[in-house]
Amino acid sequence: MKKLLSIVVVILFFSCGSQNKVSEIKHTSKLALKEDIKASLEYLASDELKGRHTGSEGIEKAAIFIENFFKKNKVQPYFKTYRDSFHLKDIVGYNIVGYIEGQDSELKNEFVILGAHYDHIGTVESVNGDSIANGANDDASGTVAVLEWAKYFSKSKSNKRSILFTLYAAEEMGLKGSDHLAKRMKEEGLNLYTMINFEMIGVPRTEKETMAYITGYEKSNMAEKLNSYAKGDIVGFLPQAKAYNLFERSDNYPFFKKFNIPAQAISTFDFTNFDYYHHVDDEADKMDFEHMTSFINKMIPALEGMINASTKEIKMNNE
Repeated sequence: MKKLLSIVVVILFFSCGSQNKVSEIKHTSKLALKEDIKASLEYLASDELKGRHTGSEGIEKAAIFIENFFKKNKVQPYFKTYRDSFHLKDIVGYNIVGYIEGQDSELKNEFVILGAHYDHIGTVESVNGDSIANGANDDASGTVAVLEWAKYFSKSKSNKRSILFTLYAAEEMGLKGSDHLAKRMKEEGLNLYTMINFEMIGVPRTEKETMAYITGYEKSNMAEKLNSYAKGDIVGFLPQAKAYNLFERSDNYPFFKKFNIPAQAISTFDFTNFDYYHHVDDEADKMDFEHMTSFINKMIPALEGMINASTKEIKMNNE
């Protein structure tokens, strides 16, 4: 009898080990691919979209691209359609909002928002015959990251909480899109746990620095917890962030104001590693796709840890 029990234990041990290995293989197969990232960014930052200014034909094409990406990857609209529309005088803008319901019967009632702005500034004064500010780093890079995470979670179904994938218009006009969406969701009683905005992640920092930094570092324990979930230092502190008011200048800020929850921005642009902010040369060929792919994939366990924690472990530091 003891011998039989020993055999059963051994079989179960190796069976579990095999399942874990299979699970790891499946997990790896869902990671973002450089060629997919490159293809999406090259389209969003192409001359065809003419700089994606809010209200333009170019941003309409970007919106359709994002909607089709969500449809293809079975990411549902959160509202009746993917579009959350708003008016700025005679301009109609629209945020694009995708939704993946949480897998846990209770935690699915709590939400995490992953966002980026998909608009840019359109055309500017010509430089060497080029007047299109393509906005590859700002912020097609962040937009593509959010799309890749939407694709990942749609395939992996590894999210206990519900996730909103939010792409904002009119960021360049003063955070108008994110402000509209934050107000609407607050009025509708969304149970929002955390919000992360991804801004300009197309170029790497130097090797001595953390891969990315978070704005409002001191306001919550988000950086500490994300690194803990990722089992590595991905997100750090940028001393210049406060001087430049970065926390208040990105689409996280309206959610922080409306919900008073950890709502912060993550970036790899640190004012020393990219010379083409709001410039016609902010183009796809200036992006480091190896870096983007690495960042997007390294963030996945950090995001999963946040989305799946059994309690709200990320907290404001004044709580």
